[in-house]
Amino acid sequence: MNQAYDINRSTQSISEENARFMAGVYKWMTIGILLTAIVAYYVGHTPSLYMTILQNKILFYGLMIAQVGAVIYLSARINKMSGTQATVIFLLYSLLSGLSLSVIFIVYTQSSIESAFLTTAFAFGGLSAFGYFTKRDLGPIGTFCTMGVWGLIGFALLSMFFPSLRGGQMEMIYNLAGLLIFCGLTAYDTQKIKSTNIIGNEGTEEDHKETIMGALTLYLDFINLFLFILRLMGGGRKR
Repeated sequence: MNQAYDINRSTQSISEENARFMAGVYKWMTIGILLTAIVAYYVGHTPSLYMTILQNKILFYGLMIAQVGAVIYLSARINKMSGTQATVIFLLYSLLSGLSLSVIFIVYTQSSIESAFLTTAFAFGGLSAFGYFTKRDLGPIGTFCTMGVWGLIGFALLSMFFPSLRGGQMEMIYNLAGLLIFCGLTAYDTQKIKSTNIIGNEGTEEDHKETIMGALTLYLDFINLFLFILRLMGGGRKR
């Protein structure tokens, strides 16, 4: 635990402050997801916009690079920026994600996207609640799942050079592995975010930046869960 607090504070007051902190994390995570969903829906239903993204490789890959860059920049510079700057970067990342995710409306039917989103929301809620309330140390699970993420990234990069790797059975195994990994990360990240909240700095600039970083972490878990669930429910692909 990385909490610094007055030993005279009651367990109840510490628990209440943690609850308010996590409520803020979930609030900003939800704002980010809603922004992504609105942008993705609008662009995905505007042919001139999504065709511009798909037909311009520089723009398409530029969006990918900008997203990665925003996450790296926010993570690396969080201690040197203001809470407002951190919030703007998080919202910008959510907007960029909406642009890149708009292509799912071309590949999948809207009903399959809605089903996958609802499934993700329920799964995320249950997993995050488990991570929040459990007394069990989820550190080993987090370490294993983090290693798994690097494995997923490595396989995805390799499949760019050998497309046949993503065919048939391997595609199913890849998606199932991704789903399980991000299920574990959702619970672990929730526990970690809660445990690293600094008690006593509620309402400060640092507290807000902690909130934004926690929101970004859970946002990434949610989006990845959604994408793996959507791929596994691929019966909704457009023909």
